[in-house]
Amino acid sequence: MTEDVEHKKNIENEASKKVKKNITIEFLKPDNFRQIYAIGAAGGHSPYDFRIGFYNDTPKMFGDASEPRVIERRVEAEIILSPVAALELSRWLTQHINEYESVFGPIARAIPRPKKDAAKPIDESTDIQGYI
Repeated sequence: MTEDVEHKKNIENEASKKVKKNITIEFLKPDNFRQIYAIGAAGGHSPYDFRIGFYNDTPKMFGDASEPRVIERRVEAEIILSPVAALELSRWLTQHINEYESVFGPIARAIPRPKKDAAKPIDESTDIQGYI
């Protein structure tokens, strides 16, 4: 009887191996598919899922230095992932960031600003790089 069980397990393992070899994944984009460029992401998690909102910033009003600067942060899209999918996304991003940096070098975290030269007037628009 034990041989029958072992034989059945071997047949099931062989069948599952054959099925995995024949799987093809097709990526389809619906008619309303759109790409979104985002400058950042924000989100959080619960015991059930991870939520990531991708956003863009737009300066609403710039006055003189005494006035507050207002930036409109518009969430363009939000994705909701299971914890397993979030972990897989993290691994995928890490792999691709490592590949990118091996080709192009380390990714800079901030855009360097040109140093101000007191003798040379600077276009004021250079002061708002990064908005803040």
